[in-house]
Amino acid sequence: MQQDAVAERRHNLGPIPFEADAPFLKIIGELPRELNGTLYRNGPNPQFESPVAHWFVGDGMLHAFHLENGRASHRNRWIRTSKWLAEHDAGRALFGGFGRKLPDTPANLTDGGVANTNIIFHAGKLLALEELHLPTEIEPGTLATRGYHNYQGRIAGTFTAHPKIDPVTGELVFFGYNAAGPLTPALSYGSIDASGKATRFERFEAPYASMVHDFIVTENHLLFPILPLTGSMERAMSGRPPYAWEPDKGAYVGVIKRKGSAKDIVWFRAEACYVFHVMNAWEEGDRIIADVMQFEEAPLFTHPDGTPTNPEKSFARHCRWTFDLAGNTDRFQQTYLDDLTGEFPRIDDRRAGLKSGHGWYACANPTLPMFGALSGVVHVDGKGKRLGHYLLPAGDTISEPVFVQRSKDAAEGDGWLLAVVWRARENRSDLAVFNAGDIEAGPVALVQLGHRVPDGFHGNWVGAQ
Repeated sequence: MQQDAVAERRHNLGPIPFEADAPFLKIIGELPRELNGTLYRNGPNPQFESPVAHWFVGDGMLHAFHLENGRASHRNRWIRTSKWLAEHDAGRALFGGFGRKLPDTPANLTDGGVANTNIIFHAGKLLALEELHLPTEIEPGTLATRGYHNYQGRIAGTFTAHPKIDPVTGELVFFGYNAAGPLTPALSYGSIDASGKATRFERFEAPYASMVHDFIVTENHLLFPILPLTGSMERAMSGRPPYAWEPDKGAYVGVIKRKGSAKDIVWFRAEACYVFHVMNAWEEGDRIIADVMQFEEAPLFTHPDGTPTNPEKSFARHCRWTFDLAGNTDRFQQTYLDDLTGEFPRIDDRRAGLKSGHGWYACANPTLPMFGALSGVVHVDGKGKRLGHYLLPAGDTISEPVFVQRSKDAAEGDGWLLAVVWRARENRSDLAVFNAGDIEAGPVALVQLGHRVPDGFHGNWVGAQ
């Protein structure tokens, strides 16, 4: 009977229909006393399900695990965007994602976004992020929504869910695709200094309109992957997929100097591929090295005619991109470092944009039939070699592993990994705490929830100080 229930559920994608507070959670093992702060996690949790909406565009819901002196609590709240408020008042879904209105949606309403992809803390502000709108400011303790944050009107338009914070200067570097309007090839980029002041905002044209989920930042360069998951207003207006896989367009990466100008962008090319997430990147002389999770074909989307992509090619593996800035070629190299399926790569963020010796990502269990279910964690060194590998019990799945340093002065990689785990048989979730340097030993502590946290996207740790 229990096995049948697990087989019926199969996944943890569906939304939960409630907000709740759990002030005292049961802990198995012992939470490290140095862990004082909050893990914030964001992901899609539609208030009302729409038959035409992609999973990517569900309303954002925040989950906050607060750890303090060996105790743990949890709180979850929907992010109250203008879309969420309008649908809440109407009592039904009004939008189908990517700006599309459903029948009978009032003409004066616009899709104000879902703020469902990431949540970061920078310059004293907690910001929920997605790709098509400005950051949404969140009140740290209550998770109340404060509204868009536009940096005193100095930035506008789209804003990535994956900005990078320079560990040396504290500067936040960001970009936005669809910068000239929905499904356009323009990208914007800029920077926010450590005090929260916008210091730069520029725009350039890419070779074609693409879904650009992440980008690459090193000490002196910015790199923008334009990969053939293409956007088309003509398709969207005719009821076909707004985003679709068109491998014949090839892969491009634009390179700009951080202190240079967009007019000096240099384009590199390679075979068609797709990347949602970058692990890290750094410079070695005249070369730029970038470690990414590369798909041969984009998953979760179709070809322009609606036919699916090849499932045997729609999984990511740890891959190294190499750019020779001094060479006489416009090609960049793609070298797979492992054959293990994985996603959601993370590093010790104190090494962001600098050469790093440790990385972690969620991986799939190759012995299980459930393709694509992330059910373990991998620890790798700076060359991609596996240093540790932990797999969950059959059926359970894991979220992005977030690294937390033991102390400000701790060596790189000395700390913990925090990840939300779905327990399939019990249909509820745990927060798992691993020793980051010994993940094979399994969690040193489990914070147990009485309900589940649906599979989501990204999160970050904000220390108590």
